[in-house]
Amino acid sequence: MSEIQILKELVKYNTIKDKENQNILSYIENYLKLLGFEVEKKEKYLIMSIGKDPILGFVGHSDTVDYIQGWETDPFTITEKEGYIYGLGVCDMKGGIAAFLQALKETNLNILKRGIKIFITYDEEIAFSGIKEIIKEHIQIPQYVIVGEPTNNEFITGCKGLLAVRLKTIGKKVHSSRPDKGKSANLQMIKLLNELEEVYEKNIKIEKDNRYEVPYTTMNIGLINGGSSINSVSDKCESFMDFRIIKEEHIEMIKQKIEELSEKYKAYIKYEIEIQPFFNKIDFLKNEKTANFMTEASFIKGKRIILGAGPVTAHEVNEHISIKSLHTLVQQYKILIENICNQ
Repeated sequence: MSEIQILKELVKYNTIKDKENQNILSYIENYLKLLGFEVEKKEKYLIMSIGKDPILGFVGHSDTVDYIQGWETDPFTITEKEGYIYGLGVCDMKGGIAAFLQALKETNLNILKRGIKIFITYDEEIAFSGIKEIIKEHIQIPQYVIVGEPTNNEFITGCKGLLAVRLKTIGKKVHSSRPDKGKSANLQMIKLLNELEEVYEKNIKIEKDNRYEVPYTTMNIGLINGGSSINSVSDKCESFMDFRIIKEEHIEMIKQKIEELSEKYKAYIKYEIEIQPFFNKIDFLKNEKTANFMTEASFIKGKRIILGAGPVTAHEVNEHISIKSLHTLVQQYKILIENICNQ
């Protein structure tokens, strides 16, 4: 069975929001058992291992995003066309899982000095629930971890952090003809955000880390929702923003300012997501890159390598990867397995 045949089997399972989660886990479990792997844990996620004292882990999420109108092929059947493979999840990230399964099959696992551990997670696309559950349960993760997210065969060994914040201001609703009798929640939010942006521009954005494509911490106000009608003073306003972080200190700097401003403007704060940035040097790799997007690697400690197929068409209509990229990925995984597990 080749990596394309494995990918065909993985894609046929509808794992949008983990719908056929147990079916795909059972397929992977049975495949790995034939190679000598043993089940350590199987719930909504699957953990299997082989060999003694595992030094290498592979993390792959089985869920996919939903597909939207415009697909020219059946999303749950792979279609090969002009050197490319089309199908839902072939890029993000069933292609990575298929390539790693094939790499394991092509490797003589019996002569490796150290073992391997496989983690197949769930709910990565929405809330990272699978990897969070594994971390919460203090399940041991090996020193080196490969995350098979799509990278177009480039080695990514660092990623920005993330701070996602929800703010809410409260006002007093009155008719807009007498704003002096009320209090505008919208205006309070605007003042708060203006002050926050001013501090961000002067104290945070100016710091650079050229290892990242966007070499500074970014600030994005993604959602603002306030008021009920044009002729009423708003009684509440909510905003939802995120910061993509280049250094840990920025998280505390931003939180400190948000808390100061929230006290000033009587706002409520909810920190939705807080993830530290990371960058790890892998001695035997060259030309490593970093990512601005989040992966499960951000939740794991140790030496992390994000490596998957390409082109990167994750979440797109007619999601696809090239056959050449998938074949190359198998070879890349084999080299990593042999280098790491024979240390």
